[in-house]
Amino acid sequence: MKRKIIYLFNPISGTRKKSSIKSLVARKTREREIEFEILPTAKDGNYDFLRKKIQKEFFTDIVICGGDGTVNQVVSSLKGIKVNIGIIPMGSGNGLAFAAKIPKQPSKALEIIFAGNTCQTDAFFINDQFSCMLCGIGFDALVAHEFAKEKRRGLQTYIKVSAVNFFKAKPYPFEIKLKNKSFRTEAFFICIANSNQFGNNFTIAPQASLGDGLLDVVIVKKMSKLMLPFSLINQVTGINAVQHTTDYFKNKNIIYLQTDSLTIKNLGNAPLHVDGDPGETSEEFKINIIRNCFRLLQPVEVSGE
Repeated sequence: MKRKIIYLFNPISGTRKKSSIKSLVARKTREREIEFEILPTAKDGNYDFLRKKIQKEFFTDIVICGGDGTVNQVVSSLKGIKVNIGIIPMGSGNGLAFAAKIPKQPSKALEIIFAGNTCQTDAFFINDQFSCMLCGIGFDALVAHEFAKEKRRGLQTYIKVSAVNFFKAKPYPFEIKLKNKSFRTEAFFICIANSNQFGNNFTIAPQASLGDGLLDVVIVKKMSKLMLPFSLINQVTGINAVQHTTDYFKNKNIIYLQTDSLTIKNLGNAPLHVDGDPGETSEEFKINIIRNCFRLLQPVEVSGE
């Protein structure tokens, strides 16, 4: 099938200037003799117009030039539509792109798009909120809410906001319900991940795969704040293995498990983020995987894993 691409540019994502990247995208796509359009992202996150445009004008690929929040909105709107999703990472974290080993350099990301290799990629619902990468309840969500208020974006701002809030961080009470086990715990945060990382190549769930039908759940339990950085280092470097049910109550500061569904009772009204953007919290979260939700353009070696 002859390819036809829509490039969506988010004018406010990340810190990078957009005009030169738009020029690069247009020039490289013309060189490939691929028909294309460049459109702005929707300020309200509503992409119903895009569904109609894809079906009426036979577009084959939607390429998101932005961050995880924009990817979330577009993919959520296009569920059920047969179209390839590509990413040119231009956000603050770019967690999904980096999990799929899509390079940050626009020219290299474009080469992956032009190669046309796709892999079926999972997503999940947390209550009625859609996530294609990762959500968090607790401290990391608090940081996401505060980061969203900042005028300047980028990694330095995120680190600053995280450091300021670290000293105010407190554990929250939760009840975790799995198919074969229910338990209560206090935790600084709970991360539910389809991707293996927060973003900026900071890996939180080393065993996570974009298409294995499982969610990786990381529960950072109540502990001394002096111990917290060391426990997180063990997690992000892969020292903490995925645990089985009988291991949850052993003397571990971080519980790391895999499941296709779970329920979390949010007993302390901890805040929520979804794919890095502030979300509406709830007293209870029901979380379920969506198998093979969308086709992601990514390097061949990733889809073969």
